[in-house]
Amino acid sequence: MAAKRILIADDVAFFRHTLKDILAGEGFEVVAEASNGAEAVEMTKTHAPDIVLLDVVMPEKNGLEAAREIIRLQLPLKIVMCSSLGYEPIVKEALKAGASAYILKPFDRVSVLEALSSLEKPDAE
Repeated sequence: MAAKRILIADDVAFFRHTLKDILAGEGFEVVAEASNGAEAVEMTKTHAPDIVLLDVVMPEKNGLEAAREIIRLQLPLKIVMCSSLGYEPIVKEALKAGASAYILKPFDRVSVLEALSSLEKPDAE
């Protein structure tokens, strides 16, 4: 997998650090960390990451709202939603909002890497 620039957005510092540790160990570059959805949108504009990892439930702007705004920026990036909420309506809403993958918390190395490797497969359209 080619090195990718990643922005992590989660209001819980523990989850941001966990993701950062997993990604750094696999050669990814974490270019920014956001603690809410509004920051995630602004940092996406500033840092132009290849991948944005968005928590669904965040203050100021949730991950679904942030994903919709980021998609409207029309940047060449992928969005991966992260949440402890794994029930189907939330997953479907995340995909409808523009997410390419969905990772359930608590994170583990395998699920994070599987989600990221799925981004490299051609879109089935």
